[in-house]
Amino acid sequence: MNNILKKIESIMTSKRKAGLISFESFLFVLSLIYGSAVKTRKTFYNRGVLRSKKLSCIVISIGNITAGGTGKTPMTIYVADLVKRMGYKVVVISRGYKGLAEKTGGIVSDGKTIFMKADKSGDEPFMIANRLKNIPVVVGKNRFNAGMVALNSFHPDVIVLDDAYQHFQLERDINLVLLDNSCPFGNHHLLPRGTLREPLSSLARGDAFVLTRSDTAKEPENKISSVIKSYAGSKAVFNAIHKPYIYKIIKGGTFSSQITEESSYKHSFEFLQGRRAFVFSGIARNKDFYNSVQGFKCKVTGFSEFADHHRYTDRDLNTILQSAKKFKADFIITTEKDYARIANKIAWPINLVVVGIKISFGNNDNEFNLFIKNRLKNTNESSSF
Repeated sequence: MNNILKKIESIMTSKRKAGLISFESFLFVLSLIYGSAVKTRKTFYNRGVLRSKKLSCIVISIGNITAGGTGKTPMTIYVADLVKRMGYKVVVISRGYKGLAEKTGGIVSDGKTIFMKADKSGDEPFMIANRLKNIPVVVGKNRFNAGMVALNSFHPDVIVLDDAYQHFQLERDINLVLLDNSCPFGNHHLLPRGTLREPLSSLARGDAFVLTRSDTAKEPENKISSVIKSYAGSKAVFNAIHKPYIYKIIKGGTFSSQITEESSYKHSFEFLQGRRAFVFSGIARNKDFYNSVQGFKCKVTGFSEFADHHRYTDRDLNTILQSAKKFKADFIITTEKDYARIANKIAWPINLVVVGIKISFGNNDNEFNLFIKNRLKNTNESSSF
């Protein structure tokens, strides 16, 4: 089964032409069926057969048009914190993908206390709740119901939705669309032949576009902007990068960090230079994480990768530990998102370095902040909340 999934993933990201009779052609037929379903659903909403619901506050959506890996969750954290610093009361809503509360919904955090563990909330909402202080986090597949919970419990001025560009059931006031600058439109095929969730025409719904991983871009920026302009007109386009930092260090032999989250921000990756490290991750872009770790100039002795949102078993963790010992690693390195799923499960005999990602707009920081500020002001003035 894993071999089939890996083959499909390889085809989804490949730009080679398929033979007339091939597995690629089979996936292409499935993508036509998927595309027809997407188009029909959108038509139903456009014609009022299905209706979107409105919340009595400003709603910002952070989303994308490709499957995974554009940095939606770090961007959600960035935007929520930014809006809070502008003086608004903010709540973050996430679907809670693969969490036990995904269907039922619920409050992950009130901004001070976290009420759910990662297995119930889902790894991304748990991660958001740990990162954001004084900003509540709510989960639920039905974002309108989750929004009503947020309104009744916390009375926010603004709700920030993590990964909701395709969630037509709820109206949004600001749609931020993230595009990975290294491969913004995949191979231009819809799922499952490619990584597109929607046709490129869906870019028209976006209010602004953020080209993430701009420092590792492979596609010419003017080419990407040209595609955006052909569907969305002259809307704002911003460049951002994914900036890794040390979220936490778990000292060998303990369950919890002896370095607080706040102080860990001050640590650079210099202490890893020349040291032996075993790496593991279960995210949408495992290869990118591996490449990032290599950039820390440590000696990567081994790497274990898992599917995005993978639920680690005791056997998985034991295998990781045994591999790290076998390769005589000085450190084990993983992602903040993976750590959310394994925190306090075992005592690590080797120091565990947890790497997080922050969004940075660099010199365009003020420009993006001003865009958000003006859109919030204009929405407030034109709304009847």
